[in-house]
Amino acid sequence: MSSPQQLPLDSDVEVDDSTAAGRFEVAVHLRPSSLGLVALGGAVGTAARYLLSAAYPAIDGLPVTTFGINLMGAFLLGVLLESLSRRGSDAGRRRALRLLLGTGVMGGFTTYSALSVDTVTLLGAGRILEGILYALGTVVLGALASIGGIALSSWLHTRRRRMPAS
Repeated sequence: MSSPQQLPLDSDVEVDDSTAAGRFEVAVHLRPSSLGLVALGGAVGTAARYLLSAAYPAIDGLPVTTFGINLMGAFLLGVLLESLSRRGSDAGRRRALRLLLGTGVMGGFTTYSALSVDTVTLLGAGRILEGILYALGTVVLGALASIGGIALSSWLHTRRRRMPAS
């Protein structure tokens, strides 16, 4: 009887086995370097969101900039994660890029907290249909944007592999 296949560990919580014997092993998500990458990326993403929101305020009370930011962020996250996954395991440089750009920049850039506040504001102002369409539209179109980003990245990867070497 064969032994059951061991499932992979979550890349954010697996323990680094490369530490010397007897040393305290730190989970990946608790390492200062990982936290620093996420914090740096988050600062960049949040600043970009703030600048866009300041440059393009709501139109007739509709938070179109927040809507666009969330869709763009979902698309870019799909592109990033598909690109990284096609290049190998989530380790080393790929993990650092995922933490910096994915969790950090895109986490700071997209704003589902503003989505909820904007939705409540629309609903509270009696704009029920707009509030519902805004909330559902962001989630549904965001999922489709992610799928589109994944599809684009996959297509580009396949196209690159088919191109003859020069």
